[in-house]
Amino acid sequence: MILDRDGVINHDSPDYILSAAAWIPIPGSLEAMAQLHQQGVPVTVASNQSAVGRGYISGDQFAAIRARMEQMVAQHGGKLTMQAYCFHRPDQGCGCRKPKPGLLQQILTELNCAPQHAIMIGDSPRDMEAALAIGVRPILVASGYHDFHQVKQQVHALDPTIPHYADLAAATNALLP
Repeated sequence: MILDRDGVINHDSPDYILSAAAWIPIPGSLEAMAQLHQQGVPVTVASNQSAVGRGYISGDQFAAIRARMEQMVAQHGGKLTMQAYCFHRPDQGCGCRKPKPGLLQQILTELNCAPQHAIMIGDSPRDMEAALAIGVRPILVASGYHDFHQVKQQVHALDPTIPHYADLAAATNALLP
């Protein structure tokens, strides 16, 4: 399971998540991650984090945010198998920033997982584009800060068969027996 971070696991902000205190989990997300882990599903994160590349936060501040997330996931009985982040700014043209599939490919390679056996849960069209680009099954959630009606229309234009759920908890409940 590949999860976007902001808007899927935690509340997102158009002003970025700039401190550990600002990292606030979406209700039910930590429990869903624990449920996936306890069912033997590797839980990973693939997230654009240009706040680092833009100089809005330091590497130490980012590490504190990451540590808070890992600690809270563990407190709920979950575990993150892997995390992959793109710190580049959008204008840098890297291959890892979603909608490019570099982060997802990095996870698949590290875990020796075929794309058709992976699922990407995200809250934006760029998450869906990255998944579709390499054959990973995309699932959209409405828990991001974006106008979900508009996001849903954009995603429907990419592929009208992409399922959507209210949040990570609802998607997890639909996926697990």
